[in-house]
Amino acid sequence: MTDKQTILSELENGVKSLQQEAAVEAAKKAVAAGVSPVEAIEHGLAKGIREVGEKFERKEMFVVELIYAATIMEEAIKVLEPALKASKEKRHSTGRFVLGTVAGDIHDIGKNLVRIMLEASGFEVYDLGKDAPTENFIAKAKEVGASLVGTSSLMTTTVEVQKEVVDALRAAGIKAPAMVGGAAASDEWAKEIGAIYASDAGSAVTVAKQLLGKGA
Repeated sequence: MTDKQTILSELENGVKSLQQEAAVEAAKKAVAAGVSPVEAIEHGLAKGIREVGEKFERKEMFVVELIYAATIMEEAIKVLEPALKASKEKRHSTGRFVLGTVAGDIHDIGKNLVRIMLEASGFEVYDLGKDAPTENFIAKAKEVGASLVGTSSLMTTTVEVQKEVVDALRAAGIKAPAMVGGAAASDEWAKEIGAIYASDAGSAVTVAKQLLGKGA
């Protein structure tokens, strides 16, 4: 392997083996060797986290491991950021995804997993966090020109807010497809309110790509 290929492999392995120090050191090597920071992210770090995500979907890894892998990736990206800004390179964007847990609901583990998987697949994710007011979804979708808007709801008492968000999007003239997920949502509910259902983080990525014509 060339030096660049070795570094990319080290970045990937650092993430998928949950070795933060190794990933950060590989990022430093990438900067020193003049490896494109975009390549380092897309063909190194993101490749590693996609593998972790696939293992998570197959129940070969736990939630905590997927979240830790995302933290490792974020720490390595911090090392690459100065080089990324200096080069003015931009990561390939699959689409702009506005995401959040609806107002009244403070659960965000599932939503965070969706964010991790979307980012690993090249989406620009604008995470509104938990207990996000409906108007925040509308404002952010307008601000960034959202390709997709996703809402999560774990509680049956807040699932109606997903409909509120979908209705508000349409009233504002925002044509981005609306996706819903979380324990309180279902395919039937999504159809009822004019949205698209995703049952978990893996299917959220698949559905999002399909909606944008980017394949499965």
